[in-house]
Amino acid sequence: MAAARLAAVALSAGLLVVVIGGGISVSGAEELTNTSSPSSSSPQLLSTVLATESKDGSARARKPSVQKELDAARAAIRRAARGKGGSTTAPEWFHGDDEVDYALLARVYRNPAAFYRSYVEMTKRFKVYVYEEGEPPILHAGPCKNIYTIEGRFIEQLELMAPAATGVRTWDPERAHAFFLPFSVVQMVHLSYRPESNDKRPLLALVADYVRVVASRHHFWNRSAGADHFMLSCHDWGPDASRGDPELYANGIRALCNANTSEGFRPGKDVSIPEINLYDGDTPRQLLEPAPGLSSRPYLAFFAGGRHGHVRDLLLHHWKGRDPDTFPVYEYDLPSATRNSTTTGTHGGTPDRQRDYFSYMHRARFCLCPSGHEVASPRVVEAIHAGCVPVLVSDGYAPPFADVLRWDGFSVSVPVADIPRLKEILESIPTAEVERLRNGARLVKQHFTLRQPPERLDMFHMILHSVWLRRLNFRLNR
Repeated sequence: MAAARLAAVALSAGLLVVVIGGGISVSGAEELTNTSSPSSSSPQLLSTVLATESKDGSARARKPSVQKELDAARAAIRRAARGKGGSTTAPEWFHGDDEVDYALLARVYRNPAAFYRSYVEMTKRFKVYVYEEGEPPILHAGPCKNIYTIEGRFIEQLELMAPAATGVRTWDPERAHAFFLPFSVVQMVHLSYRPESNDKRPLLALVADYVRVVASRHHFWNRSAGADHFMLSCHDWGPDASRGDPELYANGIRALCNANTSEGFRPGKDVSIPEINLYDGDTPRQLLEPAPGLSSRPYLAFFAGGRHGHVRDLLLHHWKGRDPDTFPVYEYDLPSATRNSTTTGTHGGTPDRQRDYFSYMHRARFCLCPSGHEVASPRVVEAIHAGCVPVLVSDGYAPPFADVLRWDGFSVSVPVADIPRLKEILESIPTAEVERLRNGARLVKQHFTLRQPPERLDMFHMILHSVWLRRLNFRLNR
């Protein structure tokens, strides 16, 4: 049944679906041009590709327009990082608030001057080409609600950008600094996965065939072996999907929610993106309200959720129901904050459940954000918006925007092995430090906010900036 549905979708995209031995593949690239993709064999080494380009006159002709822009941007950022070049780093640029001081900026940003200059250079120069091959729902579309919101919203916002000389999207691939592969892993899984089969081969085949189509129609993939291309996924299987093409996995930029360094995520090459759960597509009203101060937060920390993975198991084993008056930890049994009953569930589903969940967040100093089946958690973004210091309880998680942000300036990280000492660790943090962490979270909240249309320094632009840094191959550390 899934194969039949997928066949109809792919046929509408002008691609032929062939079902062989229960697997699904998309073909048609072979007849497009005589240019073949190297991904059909072993991945090319980047050194080999670059050596070939140095001998290719056409590659030399392409280099100045794009490469010289990247070189100029690197030089400007380097000058700013060293305190030269007259870069303006007034606090109001970061937050539009004159009360933000340099001490707070230095606590939260790795190098405020370098970030400012890098962001300005990005808005002035960065161009992304979006491949037009294919049709929705697998391509050019994705979920704009629920736990996978960022995947669909990023694709949608990039796709909706109208032609403009000042916009990030370009319709001229020769001007592009990066190339976006607009497939949705969530949609691919929905249309190709057979429930309970644990068979990811159809997913990998779809990715492989899409790359083959792109490489057969355009020369941009082959000239860099995919190194200037990027994909984005918030599905747990996003990293697995990238293995569909060896060069995408080895050379491409993978923007992922599931940013687990123990499972092949490369912080210097890949991009960690925030996981955000928008139930109806909009930020919950409770998180738009002013966050209460510390004096209105009687709980030291709070968590409510299910046993999704070994980290949650350990957390609930040690802390569930142990100290509900100061350290409430619940498993699908969150007491109502507004009536004498129990909310069966966490924060999904009915408005009452969401209200109760966010009410607890507003009354806690720290919000526990343990990994689930995968390392990322939407609780991190929710905690930042609720004025509750996020506590990252995980191993191997590379948090979003870490090449710009100092996460220890607005959050607390606790190794999984220290879960039995969790309360002790949080109680040892002085009140003044908790307030400083909350101030840091307030400053970075704009980076963890999705806006429609996108606005300066919001989540959409911060993801683009992360891709921009990978194309620059530049670190903003001091």
